[in-house]
Amino acid sequence: MTQETPMTTTAQQVQVMEEDRLRADLYNFLGLLLSAPPEQMLLEQTAGLSGDEGDLGTAINALAKLASLSKPNTVESEFNKLFIGMGRGELLPYASYYLTGFLNEKPLALLRRDMAARGLTRAQNVYEPEDNIASLMEMMGALIVGRFGEPAGLADQKAFFNKHIGPWASHFFSDLESAKNSVLYAAVGAVGRVFMEIETEGYRMSAEQSA
Repeated sequence: MTQETPMTTTAQQVQVMEEDRLRADLYNFLGLLLSAPPEQMLLEQTAGLSGDEGDLGTAINALAKLASLSKPNTVESEFNKLFIGMGRGELLPYASYYLTGFLNEKPLALLRRDMAARGLTRAQNVYEPEDNIASLMEMMGALIVGRFGEPAGLADQKAFFNKHIGPWASHFFSDLESAKNSVLYAAVGAVGRVFMEIETEGYRMSAEQSA
């Protein structure tokens, strides 16, 4: 995970549309589920979610159902098999790996440069590379609502998403959805995949409207 350098809160920071707050909440929720196995409280909160009849709502409903049937120790075992394992897990959730086939490559260097420009640094108690999917979900959610300063405008959100998330996150979430060790996390993958598709389409449409 990341931490921000202290910044003065301004009135502009709290002027975030409800739709954007909901987007940020979903980014943060995915980041939370992908950073560590959920404890009982988070499983209960997840079980209480409900969605509409659209693709995202359907995926959220499926996740809620599985969460209601899941136990923390079982999910912890699933998480470890997926992301930790003996030496490595089934999946390597890093931008560098998905984009280059190797860890700690150019995508990580580019992300660190953009993080520095926004006053972001890796938290001292975190040793994973910053381009892991959980941290990127957290960063995107924070940019939308202005946790690192003023809320990022649409152009800045789009630039960050297209550079650091869009090129690989959908692929990762699809892999998570179909991973042999995924049960609860198959549903997490479905929510992430559909959400990434919605975000990609939203940014594409905004580009067309501004052209």
